[in-house]
Amino acid sequence: MIRVLIADDENLLRVALASLLDLEENITVVAQADNGPDAVARAREHSPDVVLLDLEMPGMDGIETAAAILEHRPGQPIILLTRHARPGVLKRALAVGIRGFLGKTVDPERLALIIADVHAGQRYIDSEISTAAMMDDCPLSERELDVLRLTAEGYSVREMSASLHLASGTVRNYLSAALQKTGTSSRHEAARRARERNWL
Repeated sequence: MIRVLIADDENLLRVALASLLDLEENITVVAQADNGPDAVARAREHSPDVVLLDLEMPGMDGIETAAAILEHRPGQPIILLTRHARPGVLKRALAVGIRGFLGKTVDPERLALIIADVHAGQRYIDSEISTAAMMDDCPLSERELDVLRLTAEGYSVREMSASLHLASGTVRNYLSAALQKTGTSSRHEAARRARERNWL
């Protein structure tokens, strides 16, 4: 029996998905959470075989939640579910160690098969998402994407420095490079442009 934890802030969708998965002979949903920090706590408490995380949740997004879970449970099989799959997000997810990445439109029976595959040690990436990632023309480095991501979240340069463990001057250099590559005149405009191009 594969023990699953589901985390999604959309209560109706989460409860419905849990009910559907519980109908599978080889799957049981042992816990649910409606935000990132709660998902981390539930993973510690229940030690699930597979964790299903929504990408967009309050408190911590799915990737941040996955990173926190994997910090305490290295090797934990995690599948990320999303409505809006962006190539930049896929890169971040894979870098963290997520084993599965797929859209929320996936058929529940197909999801059950993917859960079994991921539990068995395989990786599953939705074909449309992986194709978009391969065609990605993002000119920004990972660090430049990091500072723009934090810019979009409202961080100051000082807060970025603390979060990324970089000197303020180094953060400003990354921001300057990002402005040049995006052809923008402010870091907020650069972050907006990066989001529009699906780089973040």
